[in-house]
Amino acid sequence: MSHLLLLTNSNEPSDHVLPALGLLLHSVRVCPAEAGALLAPSTDRSASMPVDAILVDARKDLVAARNFCRLLDTTGLDCPLIVILTEGGVAALTPDWQVNDFLLSTAGPAEVEARLRLAIGQAEASTDDPDEIRRGDLVIDEATYIARLRGRILDLTFKEFELLKFLAQHPGRVFTRAQLLQEVWGYDYFGGTRTIDVHVRRLRAKLGAEYESMIGTVRNVGYRFVPDPSSKAASGDTSVSQEEDNDASADTPGPVRSRG
Repeated sequence: MSHLLLLTNSNEPSDHVLPALGLLLHSVRVCPAEAGALLAPSTDRSASMPVDAILVDARKDLVAARNFCRLLDTTGLDCPLIVILTEGGVAALTPDWQVNDFLLSTAGPAEVEARLRLAIGQAEASTDDPDEIRRGDLVIDEATYIARLRGRILDLTFKEFELLKFLAQHPGRVFTRAQLLQEVWGYDYFGGTRTIDVHVRRLRAKLGAEYESMIGTVRNVGYRFVPDPSSKAASGDTSVSQEEDNDASADTPGPVRSRG
């Protein structure tokens, strides 16, 4: 699910401006078509969420819409800017609009979903930082040792950060406890592998109920990072096995040399 910002001067709800939005699961916040909408403080909790794409309603006044899009481009947007047009308005679209893509107001949900997915994916690829690992709503900054989840800084110990980073670097790949202990704690660590369960349990608690399944459990094997925890098919079995829970509750972390 993506978080969309729809900028429009129409009093219509979002599924009237672009009917396909009413059939998709994206979160849509509607604001007036003013540049200040990107900066204005709000008591609405949804306003504090990061925006994955901005949609501009250009169905009526094409000149005003073009000028508005050009103005938005000067604000240094870090997400795709997509304009919504009628079929007749497409003829007026030129490169100087400074938009990433356009959608016809009559576009079906499959087309809207595909265009959003491509635009958001291309934007993420173009803004990749060599020191950052981006996995959905999770951003891990290796240079500053800060992990953010949907903009929220996670309060992680050093080893929790290193464990999350290592798993995120290899999405979908399953690692045994022994492998994780070797890769994250190193050869000079003499504690037992059950410390992995303890750290995974702490990480899940800090990720929160909505994102705890980012760290998936593969029964009798180990753990893997699940990029899209909302997809049960992708995450597989992410529950805590009885064996793992018993191990974690019985164990205390070994002599970790750094905070963790």
